[in-house]
Amino acid sequence: MDFIGRTSELATLNAELERSSGFVVIYGRRRVGKTTLIKEFIKDKRAFYYLATTESEAQSMKRFAGVLSRTTKNPMLSKVTFTDWLDLFQVVADDHPDEKKVLVIDEFPYLVKTNPDFPSILQNAWDEVLKDHNVMLILCGSSMSYMEDHVLAYKAPLYGRRTAQLKVQPFEFMEACKHFPKFAAEDKAIAYGIVGGTPQYLLQLDDGLSIKENIKKIFLNPSSFLFEEPTNLLKQEVREPAIYNAIITAIATGGTKLSEISSKVGEDTSVCATYIRNLISLGIVKKETPYGESSGRKTIYSIEDNMFRFWYRFVAENTSVISRGADELAYKRIEPYLSDYMGAVFEDISKQHLWNELLNDNCPVNFTDIGRWWGTNKKTRQQEEIDIMGVQDKTTALFGECKWTNEKVDLAVLEKLIERSELFNYKNKHFYLFAKSGFTKGCIRKAEEMGNVRLVEYSEMLKEVK
Repeated sequence: MDFIGRTSELATLNAELERSSGFVVIYGRRRVGKTTLIKEFIKDKRAFYYLATTESEAQSMKRFAGVLSRTTKNPMLSKVTFTDWLDLFQVVADDHPDEKKVLVIDEFPYLVKTNPDFPSILQNAWDEVLKDHNVMLILCGSSMSYMEDHVLAYKAPLYGRRTAQLKVQPFEFMEACKHFPKFAAEDKAIAYGIVGGTPQYLLQLDDGLSIKENIKKIFLNPSSFLFEEPTNLLKQEVREPAIYNAIITAIATGGTKLSEISSKVGEDTSVCATYIRNLISLGIVKKETPYGESSGRKTIYSIEDNMFRFWYRFVAENTSVISRGADELAYKRIEPYLSDYMGAVFEDISKQHLWNELLNDNCPVNFTDIGRWWGTNKKTRQQEEIDIMGVQDKTTALFGECKWTNEKVDLAVLEKLIERSELFNYKNKHFYLFAKSGFTKGCIRKAEEMGNVRLVEYSEMLKEVK
């Protein structure tokens, strides 16, 4: 499959290559495409690519020597027994001294597990051997906590050496769509809703099949990659996967507040808070407060990663049925709830659309952030919610509503959004309605009369896919 996306990341790496001594740290959760990005970058360059594993230091040195041997085409190097990392790095520095070289150490944390002093060894190698010898160094790691705490942090031995860092994130919707061009418009959104933007998960989709066939093939099949992926990923990333699994399950089954999650899991809130922080750093869970409010009292948690959200919402409760090969029965249990499930996904896609409008200087409100708001209407004492809200300054704000339904959005939806906006004292208000299936004539007419309303149909949003 052709390489897709990562334009800005490649631009950063190519800019670093032009430096006399570029030192780039690349990190991000597993399956997000870090190694694919690196290999795309180095494919036309003189590069030494070394993938660390959980093996002894002597074995690591031997494999590193093998990389040097193959890249320099010097078979003798693989026969030498190296006992000092500096000698290995010196080979890189001495190779083609007048030509720029890239040295990649992938899964860097594995080397540190073998030798805790390796960061200091590499610091010395960079300062004394590599930096002034036409070498660009790339360190890559999937253990995000390690990379942030022991490579990027102030007290880390390598702190101050890096010239750039890239936190590789899952694709957003428009980028993800490039992986499944044959899907119909609605199916593109559902595909993103069930696997998210992680490249390895996107590759599981087959846009020559229907969404139903894809769900059955990649989620309701006991031998499929994604059937056990969440539990396998947790085992790789955390020390106590059972508690993490229980927390994600609690959130997926409606426990949004810390007290509710704690009650479902059977652990103290302080214990759960620590585990949740780790899940947030992994990009699996997200923390929300009502837009514009900083009070922790109203904090809620939800599952951020779409694949995890879909799996814990639909697959986890049907594992026994799926394991017995009853994929059709499992799908019948899922199908009635898919449209409701897609509501939050469509909100996310709509927010991404607003960010694109802002970055393309096409948004009437120059917001710094957008989010969801919820709270009590003091007049009616009813709970109210606004899907999207963004503020420019003390006088200007936008309010948005998202509807993933087969019916056209009518005037009542716009009027309700206007009514809710009156809970806030902004002089200049702009309204956005996002709809899967378009708008009624009454809604369109009112929007035109007001002049500060944008009606955005899902099919229009798809035109951003290039």
